[in-house]
Amino acid sequence: MKIGILQCDDVQEQLQPAFGNYPQMFRDLMLRVDPQLEFAVYDVRLGELPVDIDECDAYITSGSRHGVLDGLAWVAELEGFVRRLDAGKKKFAGICFGHQLLARALGGEVEKSQRGWGVGVSFNQVDSRKAWMEPYKPAIDLVVSHQDQVSALPEGFEVLASSAFCPYYMLQYQDHMLSVQGHPEFSRDYSRALTLSRQNRIPPNRVREALHSLSAEVDDLLVMRWIINFFYDR
Repeated sequence: MKIGILQCDDVQEQLQPAFGNYPQMFRDLMLRVDPQLEFAVYDVRLGELPVDIDECDAYITSGSRHGVLDGLAWVAELEGFVRRLDAGKKKFAGICFGHQLLARALGGEVEKSQRGWGVGVSFNQVDSRKAWMEPYKPAIDLVVSHQDQVSALPEGFEVLASSAFCPYYMLQYQDHMLSVQGHPEFSRDYSRALTLSRQNRIPPNRVREALHSLSAEVDDLLVMRWIINFFYDR
């Protein structure tokens, strides 16, 4: 299977020597699930998008410091590409920014959450069990880093996982679209470094909560396995 990584941002330059860039994070984790996977990277900020949706078997987005509400031209182009994937029933997984982008592209709503920053580890319950959720767990805990949240679902979307902080945490649309607010590709060490780099933007109490939460185990490999299972599921 060939996975198209839709790159929507770069890791901060000072953090790249320790953690690499976003495409590398995705490749490293996905190869732990399936060493036979192949990849193509498209920097969508530079207008790089597949001419033909069949260039890859499935697509996944990185997160982004930019938001779907920022009015950027490349975000609008990416929304159009997601609609093309939907029309072609092509497998797609949206991560964080991509989770919000998918909802907005197909008619949902996104807003800056009144609950504030989501940082550190988020703790979520699974609301709907699917056959591709193997091995199964009734709860998934992942690193998060976001302010925006999906606030209204497009028609036909199903909530697969949720929390009080993020009611629409994991979503599925039909058999080809999946998204999650958390970051399976982020390690806890990267989350710690990223949170500390944003201390001037995040309230101090939320920073402390985030750093303490990073002592918890996370389901990064499990959720990525679920995503790969979803890609293979026909």
